[in-house]
Amino acid sequence: MKLGIGSYTFAWSIGVPAYGMPSVPVTAFDLIRIAAEHDLSLVQIADNIPLHRWPENERRRLKREADSAGVALEVGTRGTDPALLLEYLAIARELGSPFVRTLAATTDLALVREQLSAALPAYESAGIAIALENHGLHTTKQLVRLFEDVGSPSLGCCLDTVNSFSALDAPDRVIADLTPYVMNLHIKDFDITRIDHQMGFVVLGAPAGYGKLDIPRLLTTIREQGKRPNAILELWPPYQGSVEDTVALEWEWFRQSVVYLQSLPEFQRT
Repeated sequence: MKLGIGSYTFAWSIGVPAYGMPSVPVTAFDLIRIAAEHDLSLVQIADNIPLHRWPENERRRLKREADSAGVALEVGTRGTDPALLLEYLAIARELGSPFVRTLAATTDLALVREQLSAALPAYESAGIAIALENHGLHTTKQLVRLFEDVGSPSLGCCLDTVNSFSALDAPDRVIADLTPYVMNLHIKDFDITRIDHQMGFVVLGAPAGYGKLDIPRLLTTIREQGKRPNAILELWPPYQGSVEDTVALEWEWFRQSVVYLQSLPEFQRT
């Protein structure tokens, strides 16, 4: 398993438009440099850096810089519109990504199934997969039915460890249901705390290894099922009152997380 970072490792550093932009936003080129500096060999660029809007020569430059740094690239988008998926298939081929990570942007699973089925023949011919992320609009059981109904070797899961809380699926359920279909892993740790007046809870992010996610058990479960997906660290640092303070916390969590994850046998470089 390769360990890497993605554009949702540094969401605040890249920019969350509703909160304002950092003074010096992190770019896709910066992600390559950051990965190389921390002995990470993988960068995943998702929908918060929309590569389909880039000029082709800039994507070629990104690939050259990644190759020079010894960093593999993975690409991602949002939605299942066939035209978008086919556009990202071409980008995946350009950048050497083995799959396109995406997510269903509608609760209408019949439509999602129809759209994926329209795009998948081209993916199958290219030997590239669609990794559909569990993102909270659907339960894991619904996603399993989708994978089984479509039945394509080029469709699998980008397993995110936290997203499905909003569908009332805890990480243990997510891992049990989706590991058989996993093509990519998003490691996102979390904490659940009771509100100070004791009437309710909040789910917040945490640095990897510092929250409630049992990461060694997660990795063991995946390994025991014969899966070896690449793993991307993702972070959910809460807003700190200013973008710059939140960016600072994001960097602190990143460093803590990388130290922890690189201590695990699955991610130790030889």
